[in-house]
Amino acid sequence: MQLIDKVKETANFLTNKGFKTADAGIILGTGLGALVNEIEVETEIEYSEIPHFPIATVEFHKGKLIYGKLEDKSIIAMQGRFHYYEGYSMSEVVFPVRVLKEIGIEKLLISNAGGSMNLNWNKGELMLIEDHINLQPDSPLRGTEASAFGAIFTDMSEPYDSNLNNQLLKIAEDQNITLNKGIYVSVAGPNLETKAEYRYLRQIGADVVGMSTVPEVIAANQMNLPVAAISVLTDDCDPDNLQPINIDDIIATAMKAEKNLVVLFKELMKTI
Repeated sequence: MQLIDKVKETANFLTNKGFKTADAGIILGTGLGALVNEIEVETEIEYSEIPHFPIATVEFHKGKLIYGKLEDKSIIAMQGRFHYYEGYSMSEVVFPVRVLKEIGIEKLLISNAGGSMNLNWNKGELMLIEDHINLQPDSPLRGTEASAFGAIFTDMSEPYDSNLNNQLLKIAEDQNITLNKGIYVSVAGPNLETKAEYRYLRQIGADVVGMSTVPEVIAANQMNLPVAAISVLTDDCDPDNLQPINIDDIIATAMKAEKNLVVLFKELMKTI
């Protein structure tokens, strides 16, 4: 079965389960599930029950698709996402985004947890992604089947929608929320970076490093789906004062910081 046929079959399955055209799709990253508590849930389904859907393998990632209302706007939320480092192909990583677009989402909002290499920022703050550097070793547009969703030579001159970004910046100012602006670099993972790698990533222009988001953004741009993304800064990546990684601390920081992320996304939905 061709990829486009799998996407259509999955979308039809979900439509029959009550998933409808929505104002926005939202991808909830590591430790960032509190927004679900704000959703007026109409229907939900485990990833394991959805045809052709990958299954989240990381223990702190949920695996559930949710349809409902947020600030009286219809949304489809992915509670849990897929990563290249889990062993999936890039086509599988972005498969849910293609399905959501087929169902009919009009915008895509993404959150992630990332390590901050900008020493002017503090752990627990947020960063609006203005642009990205892709250091992952593959592209979701590679191969013969990706062309069914748009041009494979997709323009990436403005991967993040300026209107959504400007609205988020205004909301942050109005709500007195620190929302830094910067560059996200996506690496393969799952290992963390060495001191030399942090220095290199900083020198090439990145503020925050993570292992997600960019594949989904590329796929969204191919399908002309406006996208905005916010990183929660869960750890300080200072090569001169680098401490051993503590995943529990990263998750705790993400959960503590996500209250501001929830406010931003909820207020943004009022304007969509």
